Amino acid sequence: MIKTNQVYTTNDYSLFTTMEGNRKLNPTHIKRLKVSMSEDYLKIPIIVNGKYQIIDGQHRFQAVQDLGLSVVYMVMKDYGLEQVQRLNTNSSNWKIADYMESYCNRGNKHYMKYRDYKKMYNLGDYESMAMLKGKINGGGHNYDEFRKGLFKVKSGQWGIACEQAEQVLQLGKYYEGYKRRSFVFAMIHLINHENFDLLQLLNKLKYQSTKLVDCTNKEQYLYLLQEIYNFKSSNKVNLVYN
Repeated sequence: MIKTNQVYTTNDYSLFTTMEGNRKLNPTHIKRLKVSMSEDYLKIPIIVNGKYQIIDGQHRFQAVQDLGLSVVYMVMKDYGLEQVQRLNTNSSNWKIADYMESYCNRGNKHYMKYRDYKKMYNLGDYESMAMLKGKINGGGHNYDEFRKGLFKVKSGQWGIACEQAEQVLQLGKYYEGYKRRSFVFAMIHLINHENFDLLQLLNKLKYQSTKLVDCTNKEQYLYLLQEIYNFKSSNKVNLVYN
């Protein structure tokens, strides 16, 4: 009889299955593990649940299987996807993309929209979350919420977030750092400003693009963009403050 917390060894790879919603296998990581195991196989147990679904160690399992080595495992009968995520959060193994795919595989429509948005605009995770939530100053809370499966696209925000992203991308013609987080947030601030005209900024940048340089934070970008926007204008507009 299989006991919890007991370490077992087997060469029957067919016993084990992966769990739907677990992160995708990384071939590069598996390759590194195989090189390491070929030199010195440290028998670190993988963790499986009562159905022999791999909770932790799927990369190690694949490497062991490829090399024809014995599988060392422990059974934690009641473990599921929640424990998979918790284990990997604690060890910092999972990336935002892993959580995204995990919740998408479980049919979460908000995460599917997030994935679509990322594919469309290729902006950073923090920026994409904030824009889809309509909450730029979410801080680390947005990340924690995302990992826990609580992320939601704000009702009516999809179109707004897409429009904002498309406007930000237009700056890529003039500035290589247009996807930097502080620049993106500075641009969203401007886009939401009642006196801002994107076309005017783009026209000014045709002749002043060299002035647009890297800044350390959103505020510095705002002052710089305001200076470019108001260049040779008789009617100076304050864009830093709403």
